[in-house]
Amino acid sequence: MAEFNPTQKFEKIEHNGIEVRGLNIHIGDAHILKDVNVTIPKNKITCIIGPSGCGKSTLLRTFNRIIDTTEGVKISGDVLLGDHNIVKSHGSDLIELRRHIGLVPQRPCPLPMSIYDNIAYGCRIHGIRNKEKLNAVVEHYLRSIGLWDEVKDRLSAPAGRLSGGQQQRLCLARSLAVEPSVLLADESTSALDPISSKKVEQLFVDLKRDYTIVMVTHTLQQAQRVADHVIFMYLGEVVEQGPARDVFNNPQNELTRRYLDGAFS
Repeated sequence: MAEFNPTQKFEKIEHNGIEVRGLNIHIGDAHILKDVNVTIPKNKITCIIGPSGCGKSTLLRTFNRIIDTTEGVKISGDVLLGDHNIVKSHGSDLIELRRHIGLVPQRPCPLPMSIYDNIAYGCRIHGIRNKEKLNAVVEHYLRSIGLWDEVKDRLSAPAGRLSGGQQQRLCLARSLAVEPSVLLADESTSALDPISSKKVEQLFVDLKRDYTIVMVTHTLQQAQRVADHVIFMYLGEVVEQGPARDVFNNPQNELTRRYLDGAFS
């Protein structure tokens, strides 16, 4: 394997997690997120749970401002990552900030190019052109997500030829290749078979040593398996948050208890 030290490429943002203060989001006349205040601890897996339409994905998409692509959206409040206020970032500052906040989408979405170029693409955008360095980056991150041995002899093949589980791991490697500080996962295993889902879950557990991970999941069993911290949302509000063992074993709010008991979904 080529010698590689990822810290030689990009600097990470120094932070102690994400702090959300008084976050409100309106889309048109609809009040989607209502005075949200949450703490996302560093180097932990935080799972956001709650019934469909409660605002989970909207909150997640605010962390890297992908929510901006929604027509008619209005954001107020603060989302703090280190010294950076994500809500107040604009222009080149926002572009740079997004490099520090990777996203693994709900369904695998490899770029329409080779397996190799899917990993190298982001590095090229951020100024890495040296072929030897790019080779090292590609190998390093394909190894880190357990895909190298499966694809090392066909790196020039179209990424779309990979299986669904392989494509999702490739998307994860693509996000990691620009060394983000935070990794967002929006129901990233919902389109995968159980075996592929388990592999991706284990990758997240391993990766939290180096990254702060925020996951949206509809699967309580998944949250119970991987979460260190849990946020329960209902109708655009945060109902309860805290260490996963406390929320799951001794919820303090009756709404949380009913949701965990399957009284509503």
